[in-house]
Amino acid sequence: MKIVIKIGGSVIDKGIPEALIQDFSPLRAHSICVVHGGGKTVTRISRLMGVEPKFITSPSGIRSRFTDEEAMDVYKMVMVGKINSDIVLALNRSHIPAFGFSGLDGPTIYANRKKKLIVLDGRDRKMVIDGGMTGQVSKVDTFFISNFLDRGVIPVISPIAMSEEHEPLNIDADRAAASVAAALNADKLIMITDVDGLIRNGSVVNKARAEEIKEISGEVGNGMDKKLIFATQALNEGVKEIVISNGYIDKPLQNALNGKRRTVILK
Repeated sequence: MKIVIKIGGSVIDKGIPEALIQDFSPLRAHSICVVHGGGKTVTRISRLMGVEPKFITSPSGIRSRFTDEEAMDVYKMVMVGKINSDIVLALNRSHIPAFGFSGLDGPTIYANRKKKLIVLDGRDRKMVIDGGMTGQVSKVDTFFISNFLDRGVIPVISPIAMSEEHEPLNIDADRAAASVAAALNADKLIMITDVDGLIRNGSVVNKARAEEIKEISGEVGNGMDKKLIFATQALNEGVKEIVISNGYIDKPLQNALNGKRRTVILK
């Protein structure tokens, strides 16, 4: 089985759970690729460095980071220099072979720079701004990923892409994971977060189909709504199953595959 695991920034910023790292061992029979987020850590360290992060809100209400050149420098340092290496180190310490890199390496992930962005101002009026160093994934080259998988090594990928002008671009980590999963024709995309799954009316939605997601997405908070958008895209691009699960429970990956505390989204 081919599995892409996206480790969310909400999990990483609190310290990568040891139970999550240890739970990779029972899955070694599968081909596993990791894509990580880390926005909260980037924000925290950016402020420590005196670079105040900027955020924008789309007309649909989705909040995201605005990345200019200064912010991009911090983003690269934290995502690749700290978060990626921390995950690789934790896996290797547990005798799980892993190799870390970003989408720039190879290049592995290509993206088109967003020239302009339509955002809401403080009065909820639409305005057009420069797109900065933000990109939309256009292609994933699986050459290096597949070579690592064939050798039993877990590739750990930071969500930074190469633009058509050979610039580094900040790409959404959920979209990066969905794109990697689709390019690999993965059986499962597991999104590890800090909640048990989709919460609707106070309860976890255990199973949903892609056509139900649009209705559900209006009832979940910021962050989870983006996951649902990209989960649906991944299913449409060939991924067989999406799982949203909690990284702080006992045996989180085994639970994501076979447990009860999770949401499974099917096409």
